[in-house]
Amino acid sequence: MQPVIDRSDRYVVIGAGPGGLCAARWLADQGLAFDLLERHPDVGGIWDIGFAGSPMYESAHFISSRTLSGFRDFPMPDDYPDYPGHRQILGYLRAYADRHAVRKNAEFGVVVTSVRPAGDGVSVSIAGQDERRYAGAVLALGQQWTPRTPELPGRFEGTVFHSSAYRSARQVAGRRVLVVGGGNSGCDIAADAATQAEAVFLSLRRGYWFIPKHVFGVPADVFGARGPHLPGWLEQRVLERLLKVLVGDVTRLGLPAPDHRLFQTHPVLNSQILHALAHGDVAVRGDVRALDGRQAVFADGRSEPIDTVIFATGYRRAFPILDPDVHREGEVGSLYLNLAHRRHPGLFVIGFFETDGGAFPLIDLQCELVARLIRARRESPETAARFARRLAGPAPDLRGGIRFLEVERMANYVRTLPYRRALTAAIRELT
Repeated sequence: MQPVIDRSDRYVVIGAGPGGLCAARWLADQGLAFDLLERHPDVGGIWDIGFAGSPMYESAHFISSRTLSGFRDFPMPDDYPDYPGHRQILGYLRAYADRHAVRKNAEFGVVVTSVRPAGDGVSVSIAGQDERRYAGAVLALGQQWTPRTPELPGRFEGTVFHSSAYRSARQVAGRRVLVVGGGNSGCDIAADAATQAEAVFLSLRRGYWFIPKHVFGVPADVFGARGPHLPGWLEQRVLERLLKVLVGDVTRLGLPAPDHRLFQTHPVLNSQILHALAHGDVAVRGDVRALDGRQAVFADGRSEPIDTVIFATGYRRAFPILDPDVHREGEVGSLYLNLAHRRHPGLFVIGFFETDGGAFPLIDLQCELVARLIRARRESPETAARFARRLAGPAPDLRGGIRFLEVERMANYVRTLPYRRALTAAIRELT
């Protein structure tokens, strides 16, 4: 029988990206013992472009502004630009780790292969090491490590890769490039590739709302935060009209008109793609019907000669270290507040959400909630019982009254204000 190392006096935090670092900070704050396990040689997660599997590219910048994107006790430096680049974000995360002395509890180069509920704790299997038993687990694995690549009909004779393998426009210099997917990364990469490619085409299945990164001279999220907090339906109407003034009719750029109301799916926060389209550096095409030799054939019957296809088609919401009977890929209902497992009380998942604002402040609230809940379970059974009733109850509205489109990318989407309120209310109940 394989030896089992008893670490049941503590929790395990898996992953040392933003979520894992913040979880470690809050567990330490609450006087809770933990181990932090990370497969890479240092902290930073996806933000270290040198880590194997990182989806980062040289021109990548934060989508939310530095003003509203820092952890609550550690604002981003004032000398950072409005939208910091990935190296600045990595520096910020490592400074945060230093501030909270996170590395003293960390083991690097440790590959966790599975986490299984076992009695009132969890069993953790680690490649090349003995199994360990912990009181519980906080999974901070990130959502951008497992690319989603569609299967297209036909046989393509050019180069195909997922956006996670894109690093810079040098990869496509002098080539005719097709970027498939209209999310923020797809638009970023299309605009970046156009600086060196012979031609760039952006394939979109539907129209989207485009939000410029600055509104009246300030970052878009800062502008939104300064205004009155309106009901979702009213905010939707007001901002739709504002965008029609600021951006205009996107069909003039070749983009399809949005086929939905604002916020019903994630908008594109990007000014560079609008610039590239307006200058003819990128051209829009519809859905890809097939790849044939070195031709891309589109749903409207048009075709284009193409050398390189880049799939900016997102990532699977997979936790391969969990058995499907614990958490099925993409499942949201088993996690209260997208965070606490309803059936396995010692299991938490950090960062399992997409949102319309900065993620780090919400991750900060998630981690405080987890740490306070673990402490309450040990020291205040009555307080913990109140939260247990929450776990057994209905999920709160995290959409702010907006009816999201029934598409996969919106399955774990939350709007910032209602999610922040729900997390804050749960924390208040535990303090």
